[in-house]
This record gives sequence, structure tokens and C-alpha cells, in this order.
Amino acid sequence: MSAEPRINDRIRVPEVRLVGPSGEQVGIVPLAKALELAQEYDLDLVEVAANARPPVCKLMDYGKFKYESAMKAREARKNQAHTVIKEMKLRPKIDPHDYDTKKGHVVRFLKQGDKVKITIMFRGREQSRPELGYRLLQRLAEDVQDLGFVESNPKQDGRNMIMVLGPHKKKTEAMAEARQAQEARKADAKANPGKSQNAAEADEEGAEAPAQESAEAPAQEPAEA
Repeated sequence: MSAEPRINDRIRVPEVRLVGPSGEQVGIVPLAKALELAQEYDLDLVEVAANARPPVCKLMDYGKFKYESAMKAREARKNQAHTVIKEMKLRPKIDPHDYDTKKGHVVRFLKQGDKVKITIMFRGREQSRPELGYRLLQRLAEDVQDLGFVESNPKQDGRNMIMVLGPHKKKTEAMAEARQAQEARKADAKANPGKSQNAAEADEEGAEAPAQESAEAPAQEPAEA
């Protein structure tokens, strides 16, 4: 069956509950009268509630209505956000510099509204010291607690220990903030014409990069320690 509503002469009922072009209630009128009014206003008679008794019809420009509906659907798909699960891998005896680097990635992912799966990889004798991995995961969770929370507590999975962090910020909010930051940079570049073009382009690329990555990144992106 077609999802398109019935319009004009495709409507086959004796009478309809008519709604005017501005949303005003005209009342129950014979179908012939409703079609006559549609011609008078140079509009279409569109059945908007087929299951009502009698069916509800509205006077409107159906072509314009379809176009606006398509644009709204397109904009909704454009702004649709999918939660992405990133993955960060660490060793239980990671050195401070590497830890800061890994933590920086986790911070960036959470700011983008993505979940992060943290995996501690044990090798050899490290498997007999699971507390090292647990303490490392606790430390990381505390370091990023302003941006995310522990969605899945640390648990042993073979030679690995896994924890999942969830962002406090929703994906849609993160995307909106990224767009606002980009617009602010553009406005600043216009307000300060002395700023070099290269610097302005660098700002724009920096604002666009996180949004592009969050939309196109695969479900998991392992990062070896």
C-alpha cells in the first residue's frame, strides 16, 4: 500500500471533516463542497486522518508540503548521531608519558560523545598481578570523571581486563558544540582581518576534524600501547 495520503479526486467518501488552509476548523462538509473550496483557494484537498469518522482533510499546497517534509527529513538524517565505541589499549606497567597520551585520546573521545572501551593487556607474569590493571583503570576513570563515567566496571576477559566509559555529554550535544566552535572561529576570523589566512584555515580544520571522525569512525578503533 502507498504511504502517500489520498488527495483531491482520489478521496472517495461522502463527507469529510474539513480543516482550512490556516488550520481553522471548517466542520463536516460534503466531499463535493470540500473539493469546490480547494479549487476556489487554488489548493489541494489532502486526507490527513483517514481512520477518523468522517476522515479529516485539509486544504494545502501539497507539492510545497511534500518538499518541506523532505527537507525536514533530510535535516534530521544529517543531524542524526550514532554512538560510537572507541577502544584504547594499555599495558599494566605503562610509562607516564604513554599514559598521558592515551588519556588524551580518551578525553577527546568522551568530549565527542563517544563511549570508550579500555582494555588492559597482560603478558607473561603480568597475568598473576590483575590488581595492577584494576588500579590503572580506576586511576583513568578518576582522571576523566568530569567527562565520563564507568558504564561497565572492570572485569577479567582471558588475558585482558576491560572497562567501558560512557560520556556525560550526549552525541548530539557534542556535535552541536563542535559546530558552534567552528562558527565562532569563522566569526573571529572575520572580525580580525589581520589574522593570516593559514591560521584561519587551521582553526577551521581543527573544528571540523572531531566531528568528521565521530561520524565516520568504525565501531571500534584499537590503539596499541
